[in-house]
Amino acid sequence: MKSSLIRPLVAALLAAGSTAAFAHGSFILPSSTVLSKPAYVTFDAASGNDMFYFNHNTLRGDITAIAPDGSSVPLENEATGKLRRVFDVNMKDNGTYRIRSSNSGINARWKDAEGKNKIWRGPAAEFDKNVPKDAAELRVGEGANTLETFVTVGKPSALKPSGQGLGFAPVTHPNDLYAGEDAVFRFTLDGKPVPAGLEVDVHPGGSRYRDAIGDFKLKTDAQGEVRIKWPTPGMYRIEVEMRDSKTSLPQIKERRLSYAAVLEVLPQ
Repeated sequence: MKSSLIRPLVAALLAAGSTAAFAHGSFILPSSTVLSKPAYVTFDAASGNDMFYFNHNTLRGDITAIAPDGSSVPLENEATGKLRRVFDVNMKDNGTYRIRSSNSGINARWKDAEGKNKIWRGPAAEFDKNVPKDAAELRVGEGANTLETFVTVGKPSALKPSGQGLGFAPVTHPNDLYAGEDAVFRFTLDGKPVPAGLEVDVHPGGSRYRDAIGDFKLKTDAQGEVRIKWPTPGMYRIEVEMRDSKTSLPQIKERRLSYAAVLEVLPQ
């Protein structure tokens, strides 16, 4: 039996050991990405050892559906099993919806006076309230991670990147992708283009039925953009990750960031 090794996304890491938020090829998979009129779309959220297969674990954490006007849309019929999480979204309006899971903040680990391990996770503003100033063997990390997918009803609408962490500012609309054609995507860091040379990993689905996994890598240019020519139709996940020194606390030397999107590429 052929096995696939999918490189995990880096999440908020502690100095000694990691707590990966989107590991093992995590994804949010829609039943449809393009609709001609308002309708329900169902989603599977999971982590797979093979891309888009439910063979590792369910996706945990908050998931938000964002309507074209920026408002939140409730998740309906939500259920969580051992290997996947499912939910529906009623897409009533024309335009592009973003379905997103994201997390950011501080991770701290230390030992108390009795030598017991203590762990705290939360925003930087609450660090001093929850972590003792004299904490022994204190290790602190900071991370910001986003995983999302897109569904368009009728005419596509513009997508703006988040102003915090790694963001996605597509030049080519993510619901207008075709095999054999180029797509241009721009990635941002705190609202500005990422540095040139950032590695972009492209993971096609269906690896279980191929002799080769089919992953490939590209790099961003001076405008923070990457040009992807899709080899075949199907579902893909693209991902980027990086580190910088723009931390929220002086105790932290490094911030670790990741972004991933699930996209459908259609046949011509």
